[in-house]
Amino acid sequence: MPSTRINDMKTSAQRFRDLLAKGGLIVAPGVYDGYSARLVETAGFEMAATTGVGISNSLLGIDDIGVMGLSENVNHCRMLARTLSIPLTADADTGYGNPMNVYYTVQMFEEAGVAGVNIEDQVHPKRCGHMPGKEVIPLVEAAKKIEAACIARKDDAFAIIARTDALAIEGVEGMLQRARAYAEAGADLIFADAIRTEDQIKRLVDAARVPVTVNMGFGIRSRPTTPLMSLKRLAEIGVRRVTLPRMLPAAAISGMTRALEVMKEVVATGVPVDRPDLAVGIEDIMRLMDYDNMRELERRLLTTDVLEAKYGSQGAKLAAVDRTSSS
Repeated sequence: MPSTRINDMKTSAQRFRDLLAKGGLIVAPGVYDGYSARLVETAGFEMAATTGVGISNSLLGIDDIGVMGLSENVNHCRMLARTLSIPLTADADTGYGNPMNVYYTVQMFEEAGVAGVNIEDQVHPKRCGHMPGKEVIPLVEAAKKIEAACIARKDDAFAIIARTDALAIEGVEGMLQRARAYAEAGADLIFADAIRTEDQIKRLVDAARVPVTVNMGFGIRSRPTTPLMSLKRLAEIGVRRVTLPRMLPAAAISGMTRALEVMKEVVATGVPVDRPDLAVGIEDIMRLMDYDNMRELERRLLTTDVLEAKYGSQGAKLAAVDRTSSS
């Protein structure tokens, strides 16, 4: 279960490095709340990634247009990271300012327990990479942001993922130039968002000289920008990680919409329905949230059975008195 922590003393960042060292393609679904985070790990995925748009949409109820602030993002990611024993990367948007801001932004995300962060080259406030109207900052300033991010981290394993949105503004050559510059500045992975063809991805892999990560969006549904591509083919051309930021938020919206439609019929007709195909049972929620472990802790910490077994009734009485006096 997700609450069973990996007990090898490695940080989330170090576990991400281990996955990269294994070779092959890493698939990281996007998570935005406790349910989605636990579901990803329970399903057997080796890694997760926060989705900036998913957090902005679900937490603030607004578009992903750079309104969500640093503290809101970091605090939410901290809660997600503590939920998981698999590595989790975070979306740090533009780093919330200039290279000096990026320096402190990276330190805050590293302290939150994530495995690494995306730092992108859009102007601030940014917008979702698959929306029109994007702008990018000068290459030199963006490279300095990546340099700042690398200097800021305390653990060299903490991954700096340089995201570029230059394709839509500067074309393929601009994207490739930035990928090379960001890698030279120290980026551990390169992420070109809203990339449109297999050929562009292949050229990016060849130019970057560091691992490349690709955003496959919904994963199980097409979209107007980056097309659905075979994961096997992406691995063949050298992609090291695929993220699916839109899949779980979209699936949740679909499921909730269907359940609400049925509930509206119940309200209109007054006839109750039992639709287990539309909602999991309470036992499924309790299993996902690891209630068994919680109850085991309660038995250990909130009763005197263990003390009685070890020390006899006198030990249990002393423990009870001690709890009463301390309260």
